[in-house]
Amino acid sequence: MADYFLGNDEYFKGIGKVAYEGPESDNPLSFKFFDAGKVISGKTMAEHLRFAIAYWHSFCGKGSDPFGSPTQIFPWDDPDPMTAAEKKADAAFEFFTKVGAGLYCFHDIDASPDGATVAEYEKNLFSMAEVLKERQDATGVKLLWNTANMFSNPRYMNGAATNPDFTVLARAGSQVKACLDVNVMLGGENYVFWGGREGYMTLLNTQMKRELDHLAQFLSISRDYGRSIGFKGTFLIEPKPMEPTKHQYDFDAATAIGFLRNYGLDKDFKCNIENNHATLAGHTFAHDLQVCADADMLGSIDANEGDAQNGWDTDEFPTNVYDSLEAMMVVLKSGGLKTGGLNFDAKLRRNSTDSEDLFLAHIGGMDTFALALEIADRIITDGKLDAMISKRYSSFDSGKGADFEAGKLSLTDLRDIAAGQGESERISGKQELIKNLINQYIFG
Repeated sequence: MADYFLGNDEYFKGIGKVAYEGPESDNPLSFKFFDAGKVISGKTMAEHLRFAIAYWHSFCGKGSDPFGSPTQIFPWDDPDPMTAAEKKADAAFEFFTKVGAGLYCFHDIDASPDGATVAEYEKNLFSMAEVLKERQDATGVKLLWNTANMFSNPRYMNGAATNPDFTVLARAGSQVKACLDVNVMLGGENYVFWGGREGYMTLLNTQMKRELDHLAQFLSISRDYGRSIGFKGTFLIEPKPMEPTKHQYDFDAATAIGFLRNYGLDKDFKCNIENNHATLAGHTFAHDLQVCADADMLGSIDANEGDAQNGWDTDEFPTNVYDSLEAMMVVLKSGGLKTGGLNFDAKLRRNSTDSEDLFLAHIGGMDTFALALEIADRIITDGKLDAMISKRYSSFDSGKGADFEAGKLSLTDLRDIAAGQGESERISGKQELIKNLINQYIFG
């Protein structure tokens, strides 16, 4: 990665490139566990983890919430929207290269001012895409994915592709077309659809099947257009159960996969799993990752975490090693992230207002996943846990159990086998031992 790109100003003054210094270092602006070049199972940490920075939270979110105005003042703000957008790009690429992340993600209106008309919106977006391309070429930072914000503008209060008003759906289509054009221009590896308002507030005024049909048709023509202009990457659906709508159609990984398969979209689409969204759906992070991995539908990850005492999307930076360890075990066993990455869809807390806080937050998240990666690799390589799991299911490896898996037994066969075998032996799942082993791998 080249030295950071500077426009007219350096925005994060006094902070140089963050380096690996190891767990004994007292320097808060250094990595304790993320050693980018360290090789683990044939790939470097950087290749395994593929860290990406979220443009929206890091360079657009100012700490406002429903109860208070912004607490963060950005030095790249400017009264002229396009000038502010270009300064923001300079700040973003300075940050990407200083923190050592080789990938980034953005919504269209994160990087470019929205427009009152389609033509104005396109002019702004394509102009800023040229700026981003220059910054990418200058630094070597690449686009993991981009997406269209089809949830913030009041026109999308009833959804975008699922809106009951066709004129709104058409406007959403214009955004996706422009964003796909920009994706190809910037060499994006994936393209994401997050259905922020693709759902309903009440079924009393909703034709659910019609809306789902419209969503599938919208995704189909978006895929067709993307392929027609040379996009060879993966289209991603990001599940979330609710918030801002009462019920969103991409509720969780299983729901999204079922939808994609039902409409024949599963060959081009995979899932982008976010930790906090999984927990809002009542699952663990690892659960939704495993559902995707088992279906060969794991595309990418939004790396954050929620607060167990808050039932909403807090988007905190990941620091929970246990959660991240389980996640990395799923990722490694499924063959890695491929074209996906670990995107920090996470935001500073409202009372974190120093410029260095953005670095500290990302350093913590990157170290957490680096530590989880090393431990996960050690657990998998050691083989003790896998051996315990294999033993637990060994009755299906031979004999009648294997016949059942092969589809050779009828229900009557099962009855006759059960009648002749007596009561089953109780076999412990050894959950306590397994959790003790995990602690031993982490702290031993």
